[in-house]
Amino acid sequence: MGVLALLVALPLAASGRLPDRLATHWSAGSGRPDGSMPLWAAALFPAMIWAVWAVGVVWTLRGTAAGGAAPGWSAAGLGFAGVTLLGGQASIVRANLDRADWHEAASVTSGVVGTLVVAAAVGAAGLLAARRVPAEPGPAPGGPTLDIPAGQRVVWLARTSNPWLQTLAALTGLLAVTAFASVLAGLTDLPFLLAAAPFALVAVLVLGCSSVRALVSERGLEVAFGPLGWPARHWAPEEIESARVDSRTPAQVGGWGYRLSGLGTTVMLRRGECLVIHPTKGREFAVSVDDAERGAALLNSLSSRHTR
Repeated sequence: MGVLALLVALPLAASGRLPDRLATHWSAGSGRPDGSMPLWAAALFPAMIWAVWAVGVVWTLRGTAAGGAAPGWSAAGLGFAGVTLLGGQASIVRANLDRADWHEAASVTSGVVGTLVVAAAVGAAGLLAARRVPAEPGPAPGGPTLDIPAGQRVVWLARTSNPWLQTLAALTGLLAVTAFASVLAGLTDLPFLLAAAPFALVAVLVLGCSSVRALVSERGLEVAFGPLGWPARHWAPEEIESARVDSRTPAQVGGWGYRLSGLGTTVMLRRGECLVIHPTKGREFAVSVDDAERGAALLNSLSSRHTR
């Protein structure tokens, strides 16, 4: 709420020394202002961005109260975004101060660079502070087992998808196609790498993290990503010490998709039960799939048979 109030108050407090429209965008080449907003819009636009960002973080952390301290990514994300928006708002107000027209606004290059440096330091400090907090003790290794009759082979398969991530991938893919078509039609002077490539990259990455397939067989565990089942990770039975079921939330692992946290690696596509393996080497790996207990039991039985 303090960041929100400051973002609105900064331009309003200096309104007597500001033009009717504020320069809010500067040309990357010349460093001269080439875009403007009314005073009220310049005050409310960054505040709206902050409100959406902060509410999104708080909504993601809504299940943290029962799970312990908030993860470090939340402090880092809020700190970086808050400093960036406040520094940007202050740079805009300073550049427009005592100017009769927004075209006369000064450069904001030094202010933006300094803001990003400070924001990165604040984000890193948030991560370091969170790492100093001792993690909650996890479940002891071990888990269910499954009796496999002699001479029989058993296979367990589970799939999970996240419709919200699939929708996001579709939208960003549509934006990439639109931008590419605009470049080809000559409707924009932006090069392809700036116009379409960022949207295409986001679409591919999000689509790859929007669905997952977990397969347990005598070859061990294979986890494949995306609609094409690629890339994939594989653990042989002798590489798995134990498997178990653990209930996890996005707040505990830092969000949705392929996440790295204090709990190890988690493929989080929906909250709830996850199949968790404890490898002989490396950190734990978890994937959110249905019927995880049966998959864990089969893995434990296969691993035990291989050890014997």
